[in-house]
Amino acid sequence: MPSETLWEIAKAEVEERRSGGSEGDGVEIGEKSVFFIGSKNGGKTTIILRCLDRDEPPKPTLALEYTYGRRAKGHNIPKDIAHFWELGGGTSLLDLISIPITSDTLRTFSIVLVLDLSKPNDLWPTMENLLQATKLNVDKVIMKLGKKNSKAASEMRQKMWSNMQKDHPDRELIDPFPIPLVIIGSKYDIFQDFDSEKRKVICKTLRFVAHYYGASLMFTSKSEALLLKIRGVINQLAFGINKSKSICVDQNKPLFITAGLDSLSQIGSPPLPDNDIGKFHARSPMDLWKKVYEKLFPPKELEQYKRSSSKSWKQIELDS
Repeated sequence: MPSETLWEIAKAEVEERRSGGSEGDGVEIGEKSVFFIGSKNGGKTTIILRCLDRDEPPKPTLALEYTYGRRAKGHNIPKDIAHFWELGGGTSLLDLISIPITSDTLRTFSIVLVLDLSKPNDLWPTMENLLQATKLNVDKVIMKLGKKNSKAASEMRQKMWSNMQKDHPDRELIDPFPIPLVIIGSKYDIFQDFDSEKRKVICKTLRFVAHYYGASLMFTSKSEALLLKIRGVINQLAFGINKSKSICVDQNKPLFITAGLDSLSQIGSPPLPDNDIGKFHARSPMDLWKKVYEKLFPPKELEQYKRSSSKSWKQIELDS
C-alpha cells in the first residue's frame, strides 16, 4: 500500500512540470492554461482531443489529467504552449480543483465548464458546485497574489470587466467570474429533440447564468461544424487568436453567444407565469433563477427524497 495519496502524487507531478520556472512573476510569455470541468461523461475529453487535432477515441478521465498543445506564431519564432487540464468525476473530486490554479498560472488561466444538456435535472447542481468550488480557489489565489504583488491582483480584478462594454445597461447588475469562463452545453443532438418549452427554460437559464458571470455560452454535439466553432473558441483561450463576435440566441438552433453580447432585456424574466414569481422567496436574481429552474427540473437527489417521503407517509397511513 503506497504511503502517498492521490493528492500528494498529483501535486508532486505539477511541481515537477513547473521546475525551472521563475517564482512570482507568472508563466513565460506564450503560455496559457485552460481548465476543463463539468458533467461526468459530458464530452470534455472529446473537445480537448478535437482542439489538439488528435484522432483517437476518448478515454474516461479518472481524476485530474494534463496534456498540452503547441502552436507556431511564425517562422523561427518559439511556439506558444497551451496547458490543458481536465477534472474527471463531475462534482465528486472538487478538492483537486486547487492543483492547477496557482499564482504562477492564474493571470493566463481560463475555465471551460461543459454541461450535459441531455440531463437537465443534473445541470444546475453540477454547474453550481463546480463554479462555487472554482471561484473559491481563484479568490484565495488572488488574495495570496495581492499580498505579494498588489498591482497584479488589481489588474486581474479589472480584467474581469474587459468583456463588458462600459456603457452596457447591465454593468451594475452582473458579477463577472474572476477569470475568463466559457460554458459549453454538450450533446445538443439529444437536446434538440426535447419539448420546446423545456428547451426554452434551459436556454434562458443558461443565458442568464453566462451573462451574469460575464461568460461565453455555446452548444455543441458530435457535429463537425459545431465542433469546429468550439475549437475556435478554445483556441482563442489557449493561444489568443480569432476572438469570435458571433451570436445566436434562437432556442431552435445551437446557442452561440460571445461574452458581453447578451443582455438581461433580451433574456427576459425567469420562465414562469407572472402570478407564480411572487411565490418564490429568493435572496438574489441568481437564487430566483435557481428556484424556478429546479421547480421544473428538480435535482435527482430531491426527487428521490420526495418519492421516499411519499412512500413513508403512505406506509404510515396504511399502518394506522
